[in-house]
Amino acid sequence: MSDDPQTGRRITLAITGASGSIFAVELLRLLAADVRVAHVDLVVSEAALRVLAEEMQLSGRTGLAEKLVPGNTLKIKQHTDENIGANIASGSYPSDGMIVLPCSMGTLAGIAHGLASSLVQRAADVTLKERRPLILCVRETPLNLIHLRNMTAAAEAGATIFPVMPTLYNHPQTVDEIVRNFVHRVLAHIGLRQAGAYEWTGE
Repeated sequence: MSDDPQTGRRITLAITGASGSIFAVELLRLLAADVRVAHVDLVVSEAALRVLAEEMQLSGRTGLAEKLVPGNTLKIKQHTDENIGANIASGSYPSDGMIVLPCSMGTLAGIAHGLASSLVQRAADVTLKERRPLILCVRETPLNLIHLRNMTAAAEAGATIFPVMPTLYNHPQTVDEIVRNFVHRVLAHIGLRQAGAYEWTGE
């Protein structure tokens, strides 16, 4: 990851068609506000657009970043999932890592088997081949054997499997607290620890 304060981190965020879009919105909000992050490449799959409409009452393909993070989109570049010629589809494009949140089982399968049939899958494939951090925030339950084997394959290729599992030991009082704590943990995993993040201190 880049430590140059003049350039900052360049992060790719992919939102795919699993339940849990509220987590992605919070992550994007924090990335947009973080002075250590210089640029965010955002990819939203077709299925994710449907989930965003259902769960967040957000519709439309264009101007989605502005709807997700009103007034704070200067560092966000949105790509369509069909645009396999986008910058993040090439290993020559500088990136400090990629987060897929939430990561559907279909997306997981495509990444685990190197299909690269969409921009999300291709960008993840590039992230793995360039040995950059790839965090797959998988979201499904219960898990069948295919899901488990795909997670194993992705992990063996270098991805981090980071299931969307809320914590309760911090005694959250609201859904927002649950979402925020999970997102804080994801960001800490790529070296972007957030101020005020909960830390277990023991007894």
